[in-house]
Amino acid sequence: MNLAGAGLRLILAGLLAAVVLPAGCVRRTMTIRTEPEGARVALNDEELGTSPVTVDFTWYGDYEVACRKDGYQTLQTHRRLNAPWYQIPMIDFFTEALWPFTIQDHQEMSFTLEPAAKDIDRKELIDKAKAFRDRAIFAE
Repeated sequence: MNLAGAGLRLILAGLLAAVVLPAGCVRRTMTIRTEPEGARVALNDEELGTSPVTVDFTWYGDYEVACRKDGYQTLQTHRRLNAPWYQIPMIDFFTEALWPFTIQDHQEMSFTLEPAAKDIDRKELIDKAKAFRDRAIFAE
């Protein structure tokens, strides 16, 4: 057996093992939390559920987030998810296709909702304005 033939068999055996052995993958999840809890959460205009909510995602980058809860101002913002080191191009091939284990990437986003402005009673506002005017005009 010559050396070139043995090297070729070794390469073929390695390729066969890479194909036959179960390859791992990266499972990406994100959890969105709000204070207070129970807000309806939408990610890129897709309703996810109520906070805290955990979902799978497939890509890193900018996400549009909307949180709504009765009695609170609607929050609409953007959040960027940055890729971890093992998802850098070239390295990601090994972690996605050749690494024999599953890698868990869990990202978290937290938001604080502001209470909604109290609706002002029109009659109460007018009465207060009249009282203030009377004090200003007739005050001695």
